[in-house]
Amino acid sequence: MRPGLLIWALSALPVVCAASNEGGAPLALPAVLGLEQAEAIALANQPRMLAAQLRARAAAEHARQSRAGYFPTVTFNATGVEVADTGTAIAAGNLPTSSISDRFAYGGALTQLVTDFGRTSALVGSARLAAEAQQDVATLTRAQVRLNLRQTFYRVLGAEAVFRAARAALANRQLVMRQVSSLAQSQIRSTLDVSFAHVLESEAELAVVRAESMVAQQRSSLATSMGLKSPVAVELGDVPAPAGALAADPLALLEQAEAHRADLGVARNEQQAAAEYARAEMRLSYPTLNLLAAAGEIPYHDHTLHNNYAAAGFNLSIPLFNGGLFSARRAEARLEANARSRDREALELQVGEEVRASWYRAHEAFLSLGVSARLVAQSQAALRLAQDRYETGLGSILELNEAQLSETSAEITDADSRYTYLIRRAELDFAAGLLN
Repeated sequence: MRPGLLIWALSALPVVCAASNEGGAPLALPAVLGLEQAEAIALANQPRMLAAQLRARAAAEHARQSRAGYFPTVTFNATGVEVADTGTAIAAGNLPTSSISDRFAYGGALTQLVTDFGRTSALVGSARLAAEAQQDVATLTRAQVRLNLRQTFYRVLGAEAVFRAARAALANRQLVMRQVSSLAQSQIRSTLDVSFAHVLESEAELAVVRAESMVAQQRSSLATSMGLKSPVAVELGDVPAPAGALAADPLALLEQAEAHRADLGVARNEQQAAAEYARAEMRLSYPTLNLLAAAGEIPYHDHTLHNNYAAAGFNLSIPLFNGGLFSARRAEARLEANARSRDREALELQVGEEVRASWYRAHEAFLSLGVSARLVAQSQAALRLAQDRYETGLGSILELNEAQLSETSAEITDADSRYTYLIRRAELDFAAGLLN
C-alpha cells in the first residue's frame, strides 16, 4: 500500500458513512465521529449490553414469581363421569364411591397460605436481592462496554498519530536521500552514503506500512466495540485532556470504588440473597398452615346427592421425616452463603489492587507526557546538529542515521503518549466505578 493512502481515503469520505449494526440494518455515522456519539452507538448496539438488560428484566420477573406465594390460588374444575358397570356402589384403593358414580360437576377451589413461619418472605427477599444483583450485572456490563469503547477509540487516535509521525519521518528521509544523492553526484559524498540513505528511506517506508496496518486493525476493533460489523471509516474527533486532575493518592479512589463498583454491588447482593435463601431453607421443617375452600354445582348426579356443594377448612402440614433431605438442603444453603461471603471479600481485595495498579499506570503515563515532549525537542536539536555536521563533512552517515532514528522514535513515542494517558485514565475511571 502506498504511503499516505489511508489518510487520503479518510479525507475523501462523504459527509455520511453507512455501516451495518448487528441486525444488519444500515447505521448512518456522522462525517466526524465523536467519543460521546461512539459510546451512544455502542450502548445501543452491543449484544452484551442488550443481553444483560434482558437478564435483569428476567430476574425481576423471578422476584414476582416468589411474591405470588402471598396471594391465594384459585382454580376452576369441571368433571364428568360415566360408569360402564351400573349399580356399582363401592370401590377399593384410591377410588371412593363418588368417583365411580355417574355425574357431571363444575366449581372452584381456593387455597390461601396463612403462615409458613417466614419461609416465603425469606424466598421473596432472596429473589429480590438476586434481581438487584442482576441489575448490577447490567450496570457492570455498561461500564465494560464504555471502557472497551474508549480504549479502542483512543487507540485509533494514537495509531493515526503514530502514522502521521511515521509519514513525517519518511518525508524527512526522502529529503536526506535527495541531498545525499546530489552530493554523491557532485563527488562530495561517496556512494556508500547513498546506500545508507537508501536503507534509511526503506526503514521509514516500512514504519509507514506498519503504522498504516495498525490504524486499520484498531479501526476494526473500534467497530467491534461499537457493535458494528463493518470497520469504522469516518474521521474520529479528537478528545481533549481529562477535565479533572489525576488524584494525588489512590486512597480516595478506593472509597469511590467501594461505593460505586457494580461488581462489588453484584457480590454484596448475591451474598445477601444466599443468606436469605439459607434462612428460607432453615424454615423447611416448620409447619405450614393453609386455608382451603371449594364450591360448585352438580347438574347431573346420583339421586342421593345435592345439586351443589360447598366446603371450607384448613390444612396444617408438619414435616416429620424425609430421610435427611431438609437437613442437607439447610447445610448446602448455609455453606453457599458462607462461600458467597468469602467471594465478596476476595473481590474487595481484587478491586483494591486494580485501583492502585490503575492509578500507578495513569500516574506513569501522566509523567511520561512531559518527558516525551522534552525528548522530542532534544532529539530534534540533535538531528539538526547531526545534519549540519554531515553537510559540512564533519559527521558520518552513521551519525546522521543514529540521530534520525532517535528523532523518529521520539516523535512516535510523543504521538502515542497522549492517547496512552487517556487510555490509562479510562481504565482508572473504570476501576473507581466512574463509568457506570
